[in-house]
Amino acid sequence: MTPPALAVRGTALHTPTPAGLEVLDDTVFSVDDSGVITEMHQGESEGGRHAMDSAALAVRLGPGQRVLPGLIDLHLHAPQWPQLGTGLDLPLEQWLFEHTFPLEARFADTTFAAEVWTHMVPTLLAHGTTTALYFGSIHEEATLALAKACVQAGQRAFVGRVGMDHPDGTPEWYRDPTPEDSVAASERSIDAIRGLRSPLVVPIITPRFIPACTDAALAGFGELAARTGVRVQTHCSESDWEHGAVLERHGRRDAEALDAFGLLRPHTVLAHGT
Repeated sequence: MTPPALAVRGTALHTPTPAGLEVLDDTVFSVDDSGVITEMHQGESEGGRHAMDSAALAVRLGPGQRVLPGLIDLHLHAPQWPQLGTGLDLPLEQWLFEHTFPLEARFADTTFAAEVWTHMVPTLLAHGTTTALYFGSIHEEATLALAKACVQAGQRAFVGRVGMDHPDGTPEWYRDPTPEDSVAASERSIDAIRGLRSPLVVPIITPRFIPACTDAALAGFGELAARTGVRVQTHCSESDWEHGAVLERHGRRDAEALDAFGLLRPHTVLAHGT
């Protein structure tokens, strides 16, 4: 039997069913070179002792430490990392135009983007976020750099270039020029991220939300999803303002409108839904 690359002995917590928490006292986990848990043994069993004795690296947790499954963040705006926790007193639309769009526009500077990504991704991993669904910015190079940062750090990630082209829902200095440009840029971003050939990091189609996208762009993103099979993420009824804007524009709720554009697909992630 091949000795494990890593053996960890201690208490573990996991949820094998949605309704249950299981505590595994004094358990040894054997991990191979690829990071896969291959075996579990009771600490004092023959298998457990052998794993700890033969592993390239053996770690014994202290009494206050626990092994947990990695955390999955289903909605993370990567360019907003520098303003984390700020502007919470403002309505969504004011916060976007006064603070968030100006910050996201800075990611046209690839040096600035790289500095943020190299701080953000390792920090998230250190806090237990092993998988994240990322909204990027509208910039293709910054979005690809985010995907590369995830590959380098070993974080599982779905990375999406944000599409937004509506003249009323976005500032003129931070938007895609036309619906066709918006969809084409996202398709190029998909190809670039797929080109990394990472088993952990894949692209995701990311129209920001209906108020920021024209109908033509939304329809184009729906067609792109159908043609490529790439997953979709967007916002849904995030606030009274967004919910009302969609009702006024389309006469239907967010989820119904997204469905009509072909964006409500298997594995679509709708952020907020409040």
